[in-house]
Amino acid sequence: MDTHSTPPRLSELVRLFAKIGCVSFGGPAGQIALMHRELVDDRGWVGEQDFLHALNFCHLLPGPEAQQLATYIGWKLHGWRGGLVAGLLFIVPGALVMLALSALYVVAAQADWFAAMFVGIKAAVLAIIVQALLRIGGRALDTGVKRALAVAAFVALAAFKLPFPLVVLAAGLIGLLIAARRPQFLGLTPQTSDLLPPRPALRPMLATVLGWAMVWAFPLVLVWTFLGPNHVLWKIGLFFSKLAVVTFGGAYAVLAYMAQAAVTGFGWLSAGQMADGLGLAETTPGPLILVTQYVGFLAAWGAPQPFTPWVAALLGAALTTWVTFAPCFLWIFTFAPWIDRLRSAQRLKGGLAAITAAVVGVIASLALWFAGHVLWRAEDGQVDMPAIGIALIGAVLIFKANWSVLRVLVVCAALGYFAGSLGLIA
Repeated sequence: MDTHSTPPRLSELVRLFAKIGCVSFGGPAGQIALMHRELVDDRGWVGEQDFLHALNFCHLLPGPEAQQLATYIGWKLHGWRGGLVAGLLFIVPGALVMLALSALYVVAAQADWFAAMFVGIKAAVLAIIVQALLRIGGRALDTGVKRALAVAAFVALAAFKLPFPLVVLAAGLIGLLIAARRPQFLGLTPQTSDLLPPRPALRPMLATVLGWAMVWAFPLVLVWTFLGPNHVLWKIGLFFSKLAVVTFGGAYAVLAYMAQAAVTGFGWLSAGQMADGLGLAETTPGPLILVTQYVGFLAAWGAPQPFTPWVAALLGAALTTWVTFAPCFLWIFTFAPWIDRLRSAQRLKGGLAAITAAVVGVIASLALWFAGHVLWRAEDGQVDMPAIGIALIGAVLIFKANWSVLRVLVVCAALGYFAGSLGLIA
């Protein structure tokens, strides 16, 4: 690894990633920029090209790319111990904040002032999703084929209600085929050489897969053994384990699928509660996919037997977090030794490019779903004018004033509270 100075001690790595984990607001773009400044610019622990190659590698994997990048860098600097330290410290602060907010939510959700604040928060989140859609679309849709894939994914989800995993799989297969014959259609340069770096040893790779698969499955085995396959905790663990395998393109890409399953399929929470959870997740440090913890918390809270609601909710939150992030460590520790070889895999790049294009359509479907639940009142089907006004203010602050996500959320929450105090929000 191209480093500019002596590799850090493990204790130094711990201190740095504890800091990063506590201040990593602003989504993956802000988190990656923060790690680049701390690791490349300020300390020189990682070289520029190595950082970029590692980031590209993490884009190939399902799961939150910023957290996986942190894990990979820790692995390169201090082996599996460094990977665990960096990856866990990137998650834990945000997970603790999310747990506290979930607990506050179930206690205070019926209060009028709290509900009014969340009207403002959800209106701000709508503007944030639109920003993510435009940012990702501007970067990803640089060819006609990619734009067509994005439109097809949007229609498949919004009009035909096709399952998200099926859309992702279809896009990936299309990308593999196009990359083999017409890579330029996906913005790829045709390969001029078939030479690839040597294969890493397979035995350590298989041992890593087996070990981390056992870590991933351990709590599921306990739930199956003591509670059975009909308990809500088993359904939570199984669903979010499946979700961890298809989370290409970041959290926004799977939120519509998760919302559909959690609200309509399982009935764990209402559409309004799902929208509230996304607002909470935007206020925490760490990866946005921590919203899954909130869903697991509320799902278990609603069906706690044989536990009390608080015990069940804590178990649901812990199980969801475990099965969401244990796979991330499996992917990194298994495939990190292959990074140089994967860098040259043309068809894999094509599959990823197609999936990234489809994700733009997926996020557009999420924006449509979210707008429907934020800008219209569920109780009477009327347009929610205060929510529209706050969403427009949030959009101005994001697009024109370039405010941070956290500042926008605070201002919009205050506007919601103020509107509620004036009786404008029922």
